[in-house]
This record gives sequence, C-alpha cells and structure tokens, in this order.
Amino acid sequence: QVQLVESGGGLVQPGGSLRLSCAASGSIFSINAMGWYRQTPGKQRELVATITSGGRTNYVAAVKGRFTISRDNANNTVYLSMNSLKPEDTRVYYCYADLSTSSWRRGDYWGQGTQVTVSS
Repeated sequence: QVQLVESGGGLVQPGGSLRLSCAASGSIFSINAMGWYRQTPGKQRELVATITSGGRTNYVAAVKGRFTISRDNANNTVYLSMNSLKPEDTRVYYCYADLSTSSWRRGDYWGQGTQVTVSS
C-alpha cells in the first residue's frame, strides 16, 4: 500500500510565502513524476507543477516565477515553495505521484489534500 502525506498548508497574507511538502511511503519500487495539483470546490482539478525523477520541471503559466517545485529522491519527497501568493491561489492543493509498486505495476497516487488560503 502506498501513502502520500502532505503538510505545510495554511493561511497566509497576500504577498506571503508557504512551503508544501509531500512524502510518499509504502511499497514503492520506483517513482517517476511527482507534482502538485490544486482545486476549488465544484471545479476541475488543475495542474500546478510537476517534476520528473531526473529533475525536469513543468509549471502552469499562472505560477511561473512565483512557485518552485523540488524533489528529494532519497526520501521520496516533493516540495512546493510558493512565494508572492495571491488570493487567487486559494485552493486545496493535492500531491501527486506516478509510481511503480513493482517492475510491472505502475499507477497514479494522490495525497489527501491541504488547504492553502491567501487572505488579509
């Protein structure tokens, strides 16, 4: 069984910063891509940023230059550093991992979500 556990969400004022963390644990054979998505209730979940096992990153245009995704492969952990936060960044943020639990079994896994609220 695989678990993705997120931490680091909360309330921050506009212009502030937060750092999200997500640790994957369990029967993990290898991890391919990891990333972060976000969602407003009633709307579709949207990509924020992804990072491959080799460190290649991808960001949605709305967060480029403000958010940084990074990864600790040794500890199966992905981070999202969020700077210059805006009220429109208020969402539930979900950690994502494309990982294999064996040499032939691969799938998508999600964390439980962490609330980020940007408000004065």
